[in-house]
Amino acid sequence: MARPKRTTFSRLDYCQYLLVGQTNYTLTNYAEHVDSISHDMVNRYLRDSKLTPSMVWEQTREHLIADTHGYILFDDTVIDKNYSRHIEGVRSQYSGNAHQVIRGIGMVNCIYVNPTTEQFWIIDFRLFDPERDGKTKMDHVREMLSNVHHHKALLYKTVLVDSWYASHSMMLFIHNLGKLFYCPVKSNRLARDADSTEHYAHVSKLTLTDEEQKTGKPIRLKNMPASIPMKLFRVFVSTNRTDNVVTNDPAQHCADDTRKVCAIRWLIEQFHRELKQNTGVDACQCRKQRIQRNHITCAVLVWVRMKDIAYQTKMSIYEMKKGLLRNYLIEQLKNPDIKMSFA
Repeated sequence: MARPKRTTFSRLDYCQYLLVGQTNYTLTNYAEHVDSISHDMVNRYLRDSKLTPSMVWEQTREHLIADTHGYILFDDTVIDKNYSRHIEGVRSQYSGNAHQVIRGIGMVNCIYVNPTTEQFWIIDFRLFDPERDGKTKMDHVREMLSNVHHHKALLYKTVLVDSWYASHSMMLFIHNLGKLFYCPVKSNRLARDADSTEHYAHVSKLTLTDEEQKTGKPIRLKNMPASIPMKLFRVFVSTNRTDNVVTNDPAQHCADDTRKVCAIRWLIEQFHRELKQNTGVDACQCRKQRIQRNHITCAVLVWVRMKDIAYQTKMSIYEMKKGLLRNYLIEQLKNPDIKMSFA
């Protein structure tokens, strides 16, 4: 006798599905594995609910350990919808992961890093959809940072962004909050020696003495006030890459320390990989924008939960996710449902 269909469905139900799922995160797959839940029930919940990034902060704040020397990181990623032509909110945009322009949903993320515990948490995110809200990615970053500073009241000292967000207006915004920034800038960014009256030149063309290679070169970026002391560091990233990093940190006199600070920014790339490979964030096939937004929010909530367990158990998210199949494999090896047979 079939079980009666459930009349209610919640965020907890859907997040639990994304948490334990392995490869298929579709609504159809969900309904096929739970007798009391129908595809339409899940679809209706995601269509009619409004889940927001504030829910992520509500969960994160319970576990986040703040530090006076904390870091705020910003970067964006693209939720891949390259083979979808009818999903609302999907647009063509450059994907750093794919190294090309793809169709997808842009997601701008804000990460908090505790340098003492070496742990990090997502504290906010925004979906890039200028046709809906008229906001640029820079607008989203500024809004999230203002929220961190004035409303979340988190302890932090330094903001790290990549070259895409290293505009003079963003640097000024961070500086006026009384915080430090470390920003890699593009090679054609205009700058000159701090005490020079010469014309501005591409930052990659500035000459650093042997001493300045170690301690940094005082510079002035074009459109930045002369009253803000800034330094340029040439940071070796890889065999074929050296970044030009500028900072307003007056206490920074070491290129190697600057490199270590900049390396912290790659934790946000770790977040992007873990989110995409373990939560099914890019697997929703529904066309409605509200469903996509709610699905992404639930996927982020799942990452928050998994990361908290990972910190408690000293495991990686990948170990924990694959560990869900361990008992199944043990049981099947003992008593297989399908047995091998040789003629």
